[in-house]
Amino acid sequence: MIASMTGYGKGSFATEKLKITVEIKSVNSKQLDLMIRTPSLFREQETLLRNRISPKLERGKIELTVSYQNLSEELPVKINNEVVKAYKKQILNLAKELDINAPADWMSLLLRLPESLSSENQEALEEEKEALMEAAEEAVDNLLKYRLKEGESLYYFFFSKIERIREYLNHIEQFETGRVSKIREKIEYQLAKLTGIEIDRGRLEQEMIFYIEKLDITEEKLRLRSHLTYFEETLGEPHETEVGGKGKKLGFIAQEMGREINTLGSKSNDADMQKLVVMMKDELEQIKEQVLNVL
Repeated sequence: MIASMTGYGKGSFATEKLKITVEIKSVNSKQLDLMIRTPSLFREQETLLRNRISPKLERGKIELTVSYQNLSEELPVKINNEVVKAYKKQILNLAKELDINAPADWMSLLLRLPESLSSENQEALEEEKEALMEAAEEAVDNLLKYRLKEGESLYYFFFSKIERIREYLNHIEQFETGRVSKIREKIEYQLAKLTGIEIDRGRLEQEMIFYIEKLDITEEKLRLRSHLTYFEETLGEPHETEVGGKGKKLGFIAQEMGREINTLGSKSNDADMQKLVVMMKDELEQIKEQVLNVL
């Protein structure tokens, strides 16, 4: 089964003292592009976190956000009283010197100034580190489930598009025999309009056969049918990590399908066949757009 690169997952871990929430979002990308946003408390854990979850994510542009909430009665920060007092004194002196009013909301102003607050604990405790990893693992697992669900929708979408292309290809066959006759009649009609020129009928027949053979689309039809079947088989193939890993391969197959469809169009020389080729191209473009989302 295929998996989508698009997805969302959330995980959390809570104790009496803390709650950690991890959210992870993913969209399509050629390679793995993982961006991690964490509070300063967990900066040292970013590398470990990246190494743990990257193998599971495989590909995609991914944003992981960590939020931390302290639930204990002990505050993780303290107010630097002397620093705050010094700030207030300087602000009052400056207001007097500039002949302006002092601030109305002192506390809001003073507590935003540098060094007014300081952290009691600059490093994460072991239980906080473990909680972070637990929450991250849960978020990644939920993301993978989301990707599988999206992949299931893509799976049925691709099958419907492949079947539509196959139907159009089958319809082309009904125009092939008549197409050759029309081409022959058109050439002979143009030659009949020429006057004063002697035509070697034997040579003409040879050239006619050569020209018509160049317009033969038997090989293109066979190859296109083969690509359609290969695409379907690839959708159903198992993957080493059980999900995903087929997006690039499906993209290559779609490119080969496009080459055969384009050749059919250039050789068709028939308005009805051209319409069918255009419809096949439309279905294929929709496949190519969605293949970009496949993991």
